[in-house]
Amino acid sequence: MTDTLAPPSPGVEATLADPLWRVRLRLMRRSLKLNWKLFSANRIGLIGLSIIAIFAAMAIAHPILMATQWSAQIYHPVTGYDAPAVEKLVVEDVTDPLTEIDISTARIQLNPFIDLGDTVSIRSQPAPPTFTGPTPHYLGTDPLGRDVLSQLLYSTRAAFSLGVIAAVVTVFIATAVGSASAYFGGWIDTLLMRFADLILLVPLLPVLIVVSALFNISLPLLGLVIGILSGFGGTAIILKSQALQVKVKPFIDAARIAGGGHVHLIFRHIIPNVLPLSFLYMMFTVTDAISLEATLSFLGLLSIPMSWGIMINVASTQGYLLSGTDYWWLLIPAGLAVSMLAASFFLVGRALDEVVNPRLRHR
Repeated sequence: MTDTLAPPSPGVEATLADPLWRVRLRLMRRSLKLNWKLFSANRIGLIGLSIIAIFAAMAIAHPILMATQWSAQIYHPVTGYDAPAVEKLVVEDVTDPLTEIDISTARIQLNPFIDLGDTVSIRSQPAPPTFTGPTPHYLGTDPLGRDVLSQLLYSTRAAFSLGVIAAVVTVFIATAVGSASAYFGGWIDTLLMRFADLILLVPLLPVLIVVSALFNISLPLLGLVIGILSGFGGTAIILKSQALQVKVKPFIDAARIAGGGHVHLIFRHIIPNVLPLSFLYMMFTVTDAISLEATLSFLGLLSIPMSWGIMINVASTQGYLLSGTDYWWLLIPAGLAVSMLAASFFLVGRALDEVVNPRLRHR
């Protein structure tokens, strides 16, 4: 009597017959599904992702509105101009400058026969939000007569593009520096880590202010500078610690014994295991980049046509920065946009931290 092995099931045969790329694709799909399940269990991550989706819709909406609904002469974020009429009541002493005008000013500027209690129509800037008429301005106009909503939507694209450039450059440099430093050690590790310590000693914002004052800095160049400084700084040190943990794993020794060279070990084994943590810190880099861009734009040190920082700068230079809530549309939309978009990427990063770090997951 001879023993025979049972034939494999059809599913197993199909799996064994699949090419390697299909097996890897199946494993990747399974991994993404598991990671999304872990990410979606975190409410703050979903909130951050929802806010990012709203800002992405804002960035897409602006060119569509300019092509279909808005006239460039009125709604262009930089060169547009409109002076909507504002109805004001003629009073003796003004308590609300947005709805009232004193009788002396009204008689001098408009009509010498105006009396108390009359209602006058004034075309002035900045104008409060209007929702009716042929050219409504849902967030009002700035001191130069430009539509605030159009500026807000247009500036969203600048914030996203800057964040993407800074994040990609940071991930590329920090992952390469951290992995090489952990793998080779010796003088390479010493050189790279001392350079990272040097960058950490220098505050980022003053360096960017000096560089922006000396050179004509565009938005892509600013993203590149932020990415380089962040990639060679603290992010590289953190990723090096992760790469050191991967370096001592048994599969690294097995790959080395099997004949794997330095390039093979770094790019096929160390970097793939460091990338999840790299993407986590990519989110924090976007947060820093958005805040830095708003600061430099407010100081007038960037060569860009419009951004949230420039919107606040215009309100400041025209004397409306300390106006309180009287001219809220000049400050609150832009300031809230900077805070919300930066916070959303931070919330997504916190949620990704639970995906990357198993010790933070809910059991």
